[in-house]
Amino acid sequence: MRFVWLAAVLWSSLLLAGSPEQDMNVNARYTVESVELAGDNSPTISTGLRGELTRLVGEKLNPAALDDLARRIRRELHVRAVTHRLLRGQTPEHVRVVFDVRGTPAKFEASVPKLVYRSDAGLSGAVEGTATVGAHAFTLGVVSDGDVLAERYSGIVARYEDKRLSSDRVRFRLDFESYRDQWNPATVQALDQPGAAADTSGIYRTRQNIEPLVTFVISRGAPGTVNLSLGASFERFQTQFPAARTESSNAMVTTLRYHRRLEGSGANQQEWDAGYSLRAATSSLGSDFAFARHQGDVRYAYIWGRSQILDGFTAGEITGRAPLYERFILGDSSMLRGWNRFEIDPLGGSRVVHNSLEYRYRLFDVFYDSGAIWDEGQTAVLRHSVGVGVRQNGLYAALAFPIKEGHIEPVFMVGMNY
Repeated sequence: MRFVWLAAVLWSSLLLAGSPEQDMNVNARYTVESVELAGDNSPTISTGLRGELTRLVGEKLNPAALDDLARRIRRELHVRAVTHRLLRGQTPEHVRVVFDVRGTPAKFEASVPKLVYRSDAGLSGAVEGTATVGAHAFTLGVVSDGDVLAERYSGIVARYEDKRLSSDRVRFRLDFESYRDQWNPATVQALDQPGAAADTSGIYRTRQNIEPLVTFVISRGAPGTVNLSLGASFERFQTQFPAARTESSNAMVTTLRYHRRLEGSGANQQEWDAGYSLRAATSSLGSDFAFARHQGDVRYAYIWGRSQILDGFTAGEITGRAPLYERFILGDSSMLRGWNRFEIDPLGGSRVVHNSLEYRYRLFDVFYDSGAIWDEGQTAVLRHSVGVGVRQNGLYAALAFPIKEGHIEPVFMVGMNY
């Protein structure tokens, strides 16, 4: 009988030797040598979660902790699955832990592309939210801007971007805009003058635009980056006078841009940025307007230490009859600062030249602007302004003074991302 009891004890010992607890003990013999994150589209996790992965290094292997981290990575990245596997380490009794991410991470971020207050024009700004899934980005935003056009336009913007249409050198973008417009009394009075609408449209209540665009990255690297964009703009707006009706301004869109950075000795560097754009509307696109809008700009920056010198030049010309929103404006928060654009020309102009020269040292900024805006057959009048400001981490505040005879009222500007 005692041999039966001895056999039972030996059999129980064998069963216990193969239990999961014993497997855990075997795993606990290994030390984590490194932790890697691998998978689709180079996944990126938050700093806090990355820190927890880093703290695994040097600790004994704990499969339950790995399972928990895999679940948390999956929730944070919103992906299909996250698994982990073990690889032999370079040192005996050490293993490498690899978390494999399957699926495309989704990211969401909110941004403020522009926010500026001017003492003579009030507040202008835009807020956008963008969801990114791999190479695809979906954006929805709201805007109210009384700074850059003869009108104040308020409404919504929506955008879809594919940053790898066929390769990383071809991108696609589709914009949709829908605005309601408000007008300064000076613009309304100017349109009442005989012949004022010969070169432009009347005022409108609303306008919408759909604009598909394909961008080709022609070159990168040392010679500089060259991008070429081709597309079309299908714009419709509802006129207010003499009777409500809908008009169209459909145009082909072309933009060529060049950027280059030159590193010098020490902390010195130079940057060049140049571009040319053409918007050409014709009746063949079903447009009620026929015009060609040319605009070119060149920006140069020289940086040494904590000092910067920046110079920017812009020129443009419109031939034919273009709507009010296509016409050039001076006297906003970036061009001919300090001047009131409704005092210069409440309808804008079909010709423009402008230059801005700035010197920045640490937080401080001084600038000198000069420019002219006019229509064909008119004499160009060159105007000037000077100003001082401070800027830090995207925030900017400035006081701009128009140079003219008589009483001078400076314009105060404060904002971000403009």
